[in-house]
Amino acid sequence: MTIAVGDKIPDVTIKTNGDKGPQDLATGEFFKGRKVVLFAVPGAFTPGCSNTHMPGFVVSADDILEKVDAIACMAVNDAFVMDAWQQNQNAEKITMLADGNAEFAKALGLELDATAGCMGIRSKRFALIANDGVVEYLGVDAKGVDQSSAETVLEQL
Repeated sequence: MTIAVGDKIPDVTIKTNGDKGPQDLATGEFFKGRKVVLFAVPGAFTPGCSNTHMPGFVVSADDILEKVDAIACMAVNDAFVMDAWQQNQNAEKITMLADGNAEFAKALGLELDATAGCMGIRSKRFALIANDGVVEYLGVDAKGVDQSSAETVLEQL
């Protein structure tokens, strides 16, 4: 079942990159007590994600961070790939979340079966706004980035 407005973010352990490499991150703790924008992409370094989706959040990061405590980007990639993509995109204001086994995407009900294209299970393209772990906005894109763009998120804040 797909997460919806009013639902609590599930608590799943994923990875992020710390000073000494990949480290565990509990999503329940990450979202607890603060307002967070989370956007998810099917894959780091893919054309639509690198050329369209991520750049909007990089450019709008300061405006978004005036209204929330954190911006996070999640993909079904490992922490090393997410770290390299963060550097490549100059996305230092964005916390990169590595959902390597798609456990968080599945817990949200937002996994994408891309096995036909030899890409395995991925995350759907989406953005959400959560306040103290409760979803206030959810935009899922079937095509393009209309519902999950930085501009749409800013309109929702």
